[in-house]
Amino acid sequence: MKISFSQVKKNNNIAYIFFEEELKSNLVLVSNKNHQELIAKMVKDQELKTDYAANCSSYSNSNDSERIIVLSAGKFEENTVDKLTQLGGALFSKIKAHKIKDIDIIFSPKIEQFRAANFAFGSALKNYSFNHYKSPEKIKDNFVPGNLNFITSSEKEAQDFFDELNSVVDGVHFARDLISEPANILYPESYANRCKELEKVGVKVEILDVKDMQKLGMNSLLGVGQGSSKDSRLVVMQYHGSDNKSDQPVAFVGKGVTFDTGGISLKPGAGMEDMKYDMAGSAAVVGAMLAIAKRKAKANVVGVIGLVENMPDGNAQRPSDVVKSMSGQTIEILNTDAEGRLVLADALWYTQERFKPKIMVNLATLTGAIVIALGSTYAGLFSNNDKLAEELYKVGIETDEKLWRLPLHAEYDKDIDSDIADVRNLARTERNAGSIAAAQFLQRFVNHTPWAHLDIAGTAWEKKGNHICPKGAVGFGVRLLNKLIKRYYEA
Repeated sequence: MKISFSQVKKNNNIAYIFFEEELKSNLVLVSNKNHQELIAKMVKDQELKTDYAANCSSYSNSNDSERIIVLSAGKFEENTVDKLTQLGGALFSKIKAHKIKDIDIIFSPKIEQFRAANFAFGSALKNYSFNHYKSPEKIKDNFVPGNLNFITSSEKEAQDFFDELNSVVDGVHFARDLISEPANILYPESYANRCKELEKVGVKVEILDVKDMQKLGMNSLLGVGQGSSKDSRLVVMQYHGSDNKSDQPVAFVGKGVTFDTGGISLKPGAGMEDMKYDMAGSAAVVGAMLAIAKRKAKANVVGVIGLVENMPDGNAQRPSDVVKSMSGQTIEILNTDAEGRLVLADALWYTQERFKPKIMVNLATLTGAIVIALGSTYAGLFSNNDKLAEELYKVGIETDEKLWRLPLHAEYDKDIDSDIADVRNLARTERNAGSIAAAQFLQRFVNHTPWAHLDIAGTAWEKKGNHICPKGAVGFGVRLLNKLIKRYYEA
């Protein structure tokens, strides 16, 4: 699909995007009198609601050579960039449903160029499918529109805005691809090799193998993967975009459990297939690094992902084992299904020790408890720094990748103190404050670096699909991390 911006109409098919007050007026903004009368009738007959709604109305003539789509952006004063992004995705769905090959999209003149670009951004985000393993005849709907031509008053300005946003689309789609891959295709070694693709956009990629991690003392991470025939990996991605190359980087750290059986603490069979996306936190980091590098952000950014497969063979880690982490702290393993925090413990320590980042944010599908607490609307936010927490919260609202802050407190530490080691990987009161206990565990592997932990277990996978994401992998976190860099950490 091609997205273009122009001052010239090119197609018979037209989509009109107006605000409520314009739809209630005499529609002088519509030059075609027939269309003007048609839209007025849609509003009068209440086929088209004038307040903001993703449901839009459409009309086609008798021979289907001309189709008209009308969408309301609601009240102008309530308009946000995110609403237009959502509406752009809704428009794409309508275009695809009607199998419209080429179409002109005409905006209200009140919509500035950057908002027009964000509308197109929504269409581009929605234009995703994962059909890699289906035979062509098994793909029910493979139709993709040809050209969405957005009519704007300044095509270059709109195109420039969109080009930057399209880099983010590439990052989101890459993350979705990684999350969607089955575990026999995407395992630690093959995943690490996929990350090498980022070198094409100027990201330095290092891959640490088992021997490298053994030398560093990463026994917490390695213990998780020791039951698998697939060796674990740690991937380090560095992007230098700041004019000051010695500027402290921003660091992103991701949990990459490419498949999680639970290990010896085996999960129930029902729904276990979903555990291929237990690496969604790492995918968000990779996708964000791609987006940041492609748009040439003026910042130094590091991405670190720990990649393991959690399997229950004769060499697998057992409940009651004790491992020594890279930090020197010992960990008592009470449940091998509380494995993500073990991966992150070493990845976080390694990142802060090597790179001394100005901030560090980790993402992980860490706990089922966060899904019970927040559902699929918000991801959990934990932080040792109020300023960083506020920055993340704000960009979460802007990108509609919403975060809700939960507490960290020394009182919760009592639950993860071990009788025979420094810390246990499962709280004593397992069913109480499970997400907080996991965050408290991670905090023990962070020194004084401003740090935030995002538990995205409920937001990583879309069960039904939404305006900008089909059913399946979301790529949650890519837009959030990119916006965090753009808003607060670029020179």
